[in-house]
Amino acid sequence: MSEYNYDYLIVGAGMFGATFARLATDAGKKCLIIETRKHIGGNCYTENIEGINVHRYGAHIFHTSNERVWQFINQFTTFNNYINSPIAYYEGKLYSLPFNMYTFNHIWGVVTPQEAKEKIESQRLKLDREPENLEEQALSMVGQDIYERLIKGYTKKQWMEDPKDLPASIIKRLPLRFTYDNNYFNDKYQGIPIGGYTKIFENMLQDVEVKLDTNYFHNRDYFNSLAEKVVFTGRIDEFYGYEFGELEYRTLRFDNELHSIENYQGNAVINYPAEDIPYTRIIEHKHFEKMKGGNCTYVTKEYPEAWSKEKIPYYPINNDVNMSVFNKYKEK
Repeated sequence: MSEYNYDYLIVGAGMFGATFARLATDAGKKCLIIETRKHIGGNCYTENIEGINVHRYGAHIFHTSNERVWQFINQFTTFNNYINSPIAYYEGKLYSLPFNMYTFNHIWGVVTPQEAKEKIESQRLKLDREPENLEEQALSMVGQDIYERLIKGYTKKQWMEDPKDLPASIIKRLPLRFTYDNNYFNDKYQGIPIGGYTKIFENMLQDVEVKLDTNYFHNRDYFNSLAEKVVFTGRIDEFYGYEFGELEYRTLRFDNELHSIENYQGNAVINYPAEDIPYTRIIEHKHFEKMKGGNCTYVTKEYPEAWSKEKIPYYPINNDVNMSVFNKYKEK
């Protein structure tokens, strides 16, 4: 007879915690999930407002080329065929993202891939060494025009730092295509869960014990005593009591607006790279599920905010200072 009530205590009911709980339960293990928020789903949580499934913590588009992952997730939901095709608004004009032949045509009037390549090559920063920062990396990939219009201001707002002070690695995966293809991802499987992401977690955890509004750190010894092993899905610096210092993350503020019109912007995501516009993008949620009609629509403006440990972390800042601190925690 085990001295513990559970095989696993799982801290966090987001994508990792829920998936682990499902797989462990299916393997005959007894699990308890505790979640500090008042809902399951972590940052993928969606809330139905006026019949629209609102992505409460920013846009999430599911995409994978892994057959096993796709088969697993389809046990809990049905996906539509949504393709992520964001666009960018800059000084009264709209540009296709990722950067493709539509983008190049809008900027330079070129119509063939060869013309586009020649234009980029004529502007590209040519170095006899590896790019040392994000600005050099971007200029060496796409040249001056695209960088100034669609990357520089957006990056400054998003990371709240000058691109010269950010690592080149952030932008190395930037899609650059010489085809008329607006699909942002290359993955075989893509889509949005019909009915919202929250249904995935409800179905995944229907026979798993979950305690919401419960903070692991408020009674850590007690929670540790409940299970043979703890699966912690939060911030590693918090887990170790900030022993080596705090890690810095990028955090966001979402301003939500309900409009009494059918269609606000005609696309799920529009980016705003200009520095004089304070938000980075506007999300119109009904377009994720291709909802038509209705007498209202729900939009979210996304603003970067200065980080403090009381806020929700969205993206790690992988600069030298943070990676040095992180590696100490990783080793421990």
